[in-house]
Amino acid sequence: MVVLLETKNGERRAAPLTGLAHQLLKAVHENKKGDSALVFPGLGTKPVNIRLAWEEAVKAAKIENFRFHDLRHSAASYLAMNGATLAELAEVLGHKTLAMVKRYSHLSEQHTSKVVASMNEKIFGGL
Repeated sequence: MVVLLETKNGERRAAPLTGLAHQLLKAVHENKKGDSALVFPGLGTKPVNIRLAWEEAVKAAKIENFRFHDLRHSAASYLAMNGATLAELAEVLGHKTLAMVKRYSHLSEQHTSKVVASMNEKIFGGL
């Protein structure tokens, strides 16, 4: 779990963190200098601003028109396409309304085609 102390809506919340992301951030935390509880400590008690590093990585990868915030939309979409309910998405993303969840989760055409094909198969068989 990651604790987000400062969020857009001003409420502190916990977010699940598993798999490779958890392993990588744990390694960063264990190998950092100093005794800060922050994963990316800056000077003093303030966290480091990762915007410059993000912008440099996007530029080096030659990705155009992509913002850090777009990752929330991608995460919501991948969660939805892997069976997460709207309530689960709201909890993970920290959204208070299902309308906001719907704004963030975008299903791919391939996914929606599979959903329709699955329904047809269940109702009509292999026709």
